[in-house]
Formats: sequence, C-alpha cells, structure tokens
Amino acid sequence: MSNTVEVTDDNFQEKVIDADEPVLVDFWAPWCGPCRQMEPILEELAGELAGKVTIAKLNVDQNPTISRQYGIVSIPTMSIFSKGEVAKNLVGSRPKAQIKSELEAFLN
Repeated sequence: MSNTVEVTDDNFQEKVIDADEPVLVDFWAPWCGPCRQMEPILEELAGELAGKVTIAKLNVDQNPTISRQYGIVSIPTMSIFSKGEVAKNLVGSRPKAQIKSELEAFLN
C-alpha cells in the first residue's frame, strides 16, 4: 500500500493548498530515471512522517497546468508547501536524510 498521495490539476487545491500540515509535492514523470530512484525514498518518508507531513506525487505529463503554474522546468523537483505557499524547492535527487531534515524544519 502506498503512503504517498496522488495529486492532479483537479485536486491540487484541496490536497496541497488547503492542507493543514506541510506537503511535499514530488513533480515527476514515469520516463524520468532520477524520479524513479526517489520513489522508494519518498514512500519511506511518507510512512515515517505520517500524520505530520503529506508526501504527494504529481505527474507533470498528465497535469501540465499545475506544473506550469509553479514553474517546474526540471524533474524531479520536490516543493515543500506550508500554509498553502511554496516554502522550499529541492531540485534533483536528494538523499533521504536531507529531505527528512528539510521537512522537519516545518514541523513546529
């Protein structure tokens, strides 16, 4: 069972912008090798931080509106949303410890 949440152009407002907790949005595509490498790391983090942070995945090929709106030009890009705003962007593959540390900074 997946710990991550799939988001789309249609449910982005509800799942990300209106969320009470911080949300990391993974902008990805199935053909992107580094994106596939990040998948198990993000699944682990979603399980470890369940109830504190939401890890969401947005396929840029299927959801071009949100991708354009947030200026996503390179994938993987992981955007941390806090209180409905982009608080931090992480572009490219990152180690699990770094992503976890970045997320924990928003847990106060």
